[in-house]
Amino acid sequence: MILCYIYEQMADFEISLLLHRLKNTDKREIVAISEHTEAITAQSGLRYLPDKKISDITSLDDIEALILPGGPINNSQNDICKLASDLTAAGRLVAAICFAPQFLGRAGILDKYRYTTSCPAEKIAQLGCEDPFNRENFVQARVVEDRNLITAQGYAFVDFAGAVCRYLHIFQDEHQEYEQIGRIKEL
Repeated sequence: MILCYIYEQMADFEISLLLHRLKNTDKREIVAISEHTEAITAQSGLRYLPDKKISDITSLDDIEALILPGGPINNSQNDICKLASDLTAAGRLVAAICFAPQFLGRAGILDKYRYTTSCPAEKIAQLGCEDPFNRENFVQARVVEDRNLITAQGYAFVDFAGAVCRYLHIFQDEHQEYEQIGRIKEL
């Protein structure tokens, strides 16, 4: 089972290709989780309905990965942080794109992993929020893979989908990967 965290104003386009490939190429079960089970509205204006509350996740046994889409910085949105920390410690894949590494930062994960994010320190200062990122481990790259953590810049959503699919062995070979999502080289 692959968990996907959904929340108000998430950037749903950043994970659409990835979820499509996981569901349709490899028939993985995708479960949408949130703090509640009421519908949420994404940046696209589409409304999403969570399958489960985060608090309903009581066992990590069947969980392969957690996908975290980007969205607004919100220092009070912390329910997902413990689950991300538990999954990372258990060796499961945690993948976050754009501003989503904020959850990993608040969970303390970024103290031990290299990562990237689209959220510069200047943006945090403009928002007047506490900076959740350990800037010492920040890497300026489209995608950063460090053990069981994959992070990506928001504009690198195709690369992000490819990295997560490769990690989960979704494609039979490079030809199938190219046919399914293409491959963008580092600039």
